[in-house]
Amino acid sequence: MSADAVIDLADVTMRYGAGEGATLALESTSLRIGQGDFVALVGPSGCGKSTILKLVAGLLRPSAGGVIVGGREVGAVGSQAVRIGLAFQNPTMLPWLTIRENLMIPLKIVEPFRSEYRRKRRGEYADRAEALLAQVGLAGFGSKRPWQLSGGMLQRASLCRALIHEPQLLLLDEPFGALDQFTREELWAILQQLWITQRPTVLLVTHDLRESAYLANRICVMSARPGRILEDRAVDFPRPRTLEMSYAPPFAELVQALRMRIAHARTDTAPLTGAA
Repeated sequence: MSADAVIDLADVTMRYGAGEGATLALESTSLRIGQGDFVALVGPSGCGKSTILKLVAGLLRPSAGGVIVGGREVGAVGSQAVRIGLAFQNPTMLPWLTIRENLMIPLKIVEPFRSEYRRKRRGEYADRAEALLAQVGLAGFGSKRPWQLSGGMLQRASLCRALIHEPQLLLLDEPFGALDQFTREELWAILQQLWITQRPTVLLVTHDLRESAYLANRICVMSARPGRILEDRAVDFPRPRTLEMSYAPPFAELVQALRMRIAHARTDTAPLTGAA
């Protein structure tokens, strides 16, 4: 991995609450992610995967240790070092805005787009939104309201909103978890293509091991709470990956190995290992 990590967590500890009632979510957790990498976090429920994502996004501050994003400590005074896109399991859209207007919200907030929003919102920025919608199979839906779209369509729009301001870092927290299997697999292909064409650095939190193997270049397995990285495994399947590949023996073997690793992690009986 490149020495200039986009994300660098160094011995991070995170406690929720104080005193005897405090919950130790992460303990001495370290993780480095390079430019253009696609990393999936997997592990038992409650192991701190989403906590890591929120620390990287600046939504939480660590109890101890350092969280460096784009060479700058998260929360430090000054401008954000990298542009961040976020997508979560529930694709919350403002119901009084059209899908196109919902997509353009980051352009109203994030520089350098914010300074030119009034001048470009009806031209260049609207065109940018429509081009992304077309890329995910939603051409012609920009003028619809959120309640007129299905869950899968809203999740596609949510991905577009996370990418419209050209983020260098994309943070995804179970973005497809609420969808049926067929829709989820369609969106894997769409997200893979968006990553291939735009090459943001991606950190994905997921419980779906097939999803992690299909999408990621690296899969990090976490221990049971308090969470820490047990294994950092490279995924070398060629791209673009296909659903057919996901049923081939090497893919199935990887998914099974991850499943067994997490089963051990639930009781924290597996020894610590380095990169696979």
